[in-house]
Amino acid sequence: MQKVVTRESDKVSTIPKELPPEVPRIGNRFTSGLGVLIIKLLGWRFEGNLPAEKKLMVALAPHTSNWDFIVAMPMIMALRVQISFMMKKEAFFFPFKRFFMWLGGLPTDRASPRGLAQQMARAYREREKMWMAITPEGTRKKAPKWKTGFLRIAYAAKVPVLLIAWDFPNKRIVVDSLYQPTGDLETDMREIQRRFHQYQGRKPENQTDLVEDSDKSAAE
Repeated sequence: MQKVVTRESDKVSTIPKELPPEVPRIGNRFTSGLGVLIIKLLGWRFEGNLPAEKKLMVALAPHTSNWDFIVAMPMIMALRVQISFMMKKEAFFFPFKRFFMWLGGLPTDRASPRGLAQQMARAYREREKMWMAITPEGTRKKAPKWKTGFLRIAYAAKVPVLLIAWDFPNKRIVVDSLYQPTGDLETDMREIQRRFHQYQGRKPENQTDLVEDSDKSAAE
């Protein structure tokens, strides 16, 4: 895949023209061009390469502000990558059902005895390609620990976790790394948080503190 090129003059990067064929796609030239325009107006850039994976979990952090999605949405439009997300099943009614499904919405039933992880694992099995995104903090406010749902889904679906970060001081969205879960919840959570720790959200005071080796709480 063509590497992202950052122009030092204005700090706006070029969105790759070609992505691996494995990546789930959505949109068209118009929506992509609109996304690129918004990115330029905001002064942000995209750094890194998207992996050639048909199925994976996308962990987005640090999530500290509503601005996170204002920045992320035009970036997704520009890349033309379909990102799936969980929604309550009650939201999937006519005439919005087809639209939500097209966007990547995944109906969930919190009352189901199967549990969310197993429901999402089934969704992965039923689709040829699927990139699902979750913010581990689960809130824009300061959280004492990250929620483990994204890892439990990755375990159940047997997919890797792509770490993508907001870096507000440098106006970057960064593809950090593709993490292969070990199956040990504490080890995986600690390592993923460590990799995200170098990035700063719009409201750094809302970021979750780094989990130390002696801190067992994140895996509870």
